Order: sequence, then structure tokens, then C-alpha cells
Amino acid sequence: MIYLELFWEFFKTGLFSVGGGLATIPFLYDIGRRYDWLDTSIIPDMIAISESTPGPIGINMATYTGYTAAGILGALIASIGVILPSVIIVLLISRFLVSFSQDKRVLNTMYGLRPASLGLISAAAFTLLNVSVITYDAFVESGNILDIINIKALVLFVCLLVIRLFFRKIHPILFIVFAGVIGVIFKF
Repeated sequence: MIYLELFWEFFKTGLFSVGGGLATIPFLYDIGRRYDWLDTSIIPDMIAISESTPGPIGINMATYTGYTAAGILGALIASIGVILPSVIIVLLISRFLVSFSQDKRVLNTMYGLRPASLGLISAAAFTLLNVSVITYDAFVESGNILDIINIKALVLFVCLLVIRLFFRKIHPILFIVFAGVIGVIFKF
């Protein structure tokens, strides 16, 4: 039964996560809330690992979740589930691309999907910011309002954001390596 659930959940994720891998994050949190085979507290770590390893983030996260839930077969089934909708859609679109390429309804649909993609990716970014920089638990424990924000993480985030905005030619791998080294040095 778990294999069918893995396939179905990741099939839906692959079908509706318009905008790429980061758009799968809200779906992962939803899966984690409904099933005990995905602990939502590790999703930020999954994202960090998925972003720093080869391959699309959505597939990496599906593979990891499937593996932790049901071993190698679970990893394979979850990965196929998240990939299959894209394969089906690409095959259908490529078959009819010439006739649909200038259809006003298709163009309007694509135009409407852009804000949806942005919304999903923004929600994922907000969630990541919340779990990486906001330390509400530390605030509750200490009662000190200054403990609500992880200052080291906020400084690193702002520095990397500023560097990325002004130096666009720096390869993303350097950001990942730099952030990893800083994390080790400052014990994040």
C-alpha cells in the first residue's frame, strides 16, 4: 500500500508543481503533514542536500523521501511518480506543438501559469527563510526577543543575496561551497 501512496503523492506533486523543483516544497510539507514517512523538520536539510547534488531538486527529494519510507523500491516508485506527469505532458505537447503554438487559449494559459509558479516558489522561499533565519523556539525558551532571529544565518543570507545581485557571473557552486564552509566555521 505504501508504494501506491508514494506513487500517487509524487505523481500529484509532479503534475501540479508548475515552476520547477522549488515549487515541490509546499507539496512536500503537505505530504509530511499527512503521512508519517516524511518528517517536515528535515525538509530544509533535504533542500540543502538536493540543491548541492546533481539532478533536479524535485526528483532528488522524491527519491530521498521514497527511500526513507520504503527503501530502494520506494525511492524508485516515488521518483517515477514525480517524473511521469512531465513525461506525459511533454509527449502530448510535442505531438500538438505546431498547431497549439499560436493558439490564444494556450498562450493565455501559459501567461496565467507564470504567477502561479511565482507564488509557489515564493511560498517555498518564505518557508525556507522561516526555518533558516527565524528561531521562534529559541525565543520561547529564553524569552529574549533578540533570540527570535538567527543573526548569523541572517547575515549570511543577506551577504549572499547582495553578492548574487551585484555579481551575477559567479557560479552557483561557489555559493554552495562558500555557505557550506561558513556553516562549518561558524557552527550553524
